[in-house]
Amino acid sequence: MARMKVAVLISGRGTNLQALIDACATPDFPAEIKLVIANRADAAGLARAAQAKIATAIIPHRDYATREAFDAALTAALVQAGSELVCLAGFMRLLTPGFVAHWRDRLINIHPSLLPAFPGLDTHARVLAAGVRFTGCTVHFVRAEMDNGPIILQAAVPVLPGDDAERLAARVLEAEHRAYPQALRFIAEGRAKIVQEHVEIAGAAAHFDIMLNPPS
Repeated sequence: MARMKVAVLISGRGTNLQALIDACATPDFPAEIKLVIANRADAAGLARAAQAKIATAIIPHRDYATREAFDAALTAALVQAGSELVCLAGFMRLLTPGFVAHWRDRLINIHPSLLPAFPGLDTHARVLAAGVRFTGCTVHFVRAEMDNGPIILQAAVPVLPGDDAERLAARVLEAEHRAYPQALRFIAEGRAKIVQEHVEIAGAAAHFDIMLNPPS
């Protein structure tokens, strides 16, 4: 079976990119990363891609007069690489509705909370301020609204006594590194299907602390 061709968009250090690279390096993984695009030339994740011999591109958003022009350049590069799925991995740009519509159901994101709770930035500080007992991460298909779209899977992480935002973020990041490759596997194997804006996953068993939504 041909492996799904994936592109990853990054802006920074690329730790979730590395988790995807490591997963795709295993012989039985059903996807391969064909291109990594950064909107910043100093994004450390570019070195991770180069080390893995994955093609990279730098498309600085400041080179474009409008968000629409920047997103058009992204789409052109993604199409040229034959991308079948686009993964956002710490890509710190709001994408236009036109871009999201073009890549609808072929664009996924990971967010460091149990959506729909705590969308947006400063997530871990807001979690601590709210006094919730559990947080986590969510992998979801992207829709035009920020941090919104059909949920593929979630991983729960307890909020521990004495946590600060940095310690909590590090623990959530560990969960992200397990959840994102699993979500990609479900999609590449054709097991994740969107039905009336909910994701159904065929034959999914429990994966440690990863909770599927909806449950299988």
